[in-house]
Amino acid sequence: MNVCVIGTGYVGLVSGVCFSEIGNNVTCVDLDENKINNLRKGIVPIYEPGLEDLVIKNTKEGKLSFTTRLTEGMDNADVIIIAVGTPEKETGEADLQYVEAVAKSIGENLNGYKVIVTKSTVPVGTNRRVKELVAKYSGSGNFDVASNPEFLREGSAIHDTMNMERAIIGVESEKAGQVLSELHQPFNTTIMVTTIETAEMIKYASNAFLATKISFINEIATICEKFNADVTDVAKGMGLDGRIGSKFLNAGIGYGGSCFPKDTKALIQISGEVEHDFQLLKSVIEVNNKQQRVLLEKAKERFGNLSGKNIALLGLAFKPNTDDMRESASIVIADELVKQGAKVKGFDPIAKETARRVLPQQVEISEDMEKTLEGADIIMILTDWDEVKNLDLSTLAGKQKKPVIFDGRNCFSLDYAGQFGLEYHSIGRPSLV
Repeated sequence: MNVCVIGTGYVGLVSGVCFSEIGNNVTCVDLDENKINNLRKGIVPIYEPGLEDLVIKNTKEGKLSFTTRLTEGMDNADVIIIAVGTPEKETGEADLQYVEAVAKSIGENLNGYKVIVTKSTVPVGTNRRVKELVAKYSGSGNFDVASNPEFLREGSAIHDTMNMERAIIGVESEKAGQVLSELHQPFNTTIMVTTIETAEMIKYASNAFLATKISFINEIATICEKFNADVTDVAKGMGLDGRIGSKFLNAGIGYGGSCFPKDTKALIQISGEVEHDFQLLKSVIEVNNKQQRVLLEKAKERFGNLSGKNIALLGLAFKPNTDDMRESASIVIADELVKQGAKVKGFDPIAKETARRVLPQQVEISEDMEKTLEGADIIMILTDWDEVKNLDLSTLAGKQKKPVIFDGRNCFSLDYAGQFGLEYHSIGRPSLV
């Protein structure tokens, strides 16, 4: 099948590469000439394990190509995938200007029957708007629109796509449903065909529910600390219930990234448009905002004034295996520490350059964890990278000045941390002092 993917951001590039990997001819289109030229050379603009190798492999095999010319991608395409950004407006709603601009361009260049698929996360009703624009600028009804939301996790996006749990296909014609079902069959996944509006809502509902699980267990963690209980075991016991499951019950310093923060706010806006006050989701966001500051509160309670303290931040990306720092707790924490006069060093194995752009310039950023830890009075663990989880705590115990550890990701068991006489504070578990 011939597939045109418009937009080479995170969703578009991963989707296009994976569709080529299963045997389709894919053309990825983007207006950014520098990005396209780099992709043709195998230079990938984002960090995602396995992505660069697949770009190089499928480009060499002739199944994957990159262009700035929309007609080059569209002309022979059976399926056109819209995967441009839908950034958050100040009001919290999704900005659809790029989706609408693409729909207009598709209409102006339509040259035969196409299935036009929106993979970007968009509010309910957006695909109807896409249909109106394509029809207006093409003067034709020889096309179908569809919703096919993505469910990728940054850091494991290739694996998630090649082993997708389900493909949600929202259509209004049987023909479009057959085309998109055929496109997804090689993934050997569960295919659910539904209405366009239902597919749009499934994406928001899924992310909102996962965000709710995270905020819920973080609230439980706060209560656990009051009663000297261990939230890790609480979550394990909960997860043994098949109705609940263990995923997304890891207490910590909240969620971040490009999806959960944006999508929860957007769903509140969508609800408001139909006069529904989504109180539960508002609370989820409130809890998450509070949770991102919990290590700051613990440190201030322990030390009082943090001015002049040498503080090492381990992990800066919002999660491991990505360089994405959007809505990362490290931003909130670093900003506040600098304001309080602390001397801050930050370590991240991948997000070094991103961190330099978004963190205060006073933060010294390094890819060398040992250098970051030198002279630290306080260590704050913000991202559970393997490098951080494999840190030998005995080396810290051997220092003349032992640092106090505030672990925002519960990287170490209390039994292990307790072997070395270190002061260790984590989330939802008894402190070791």
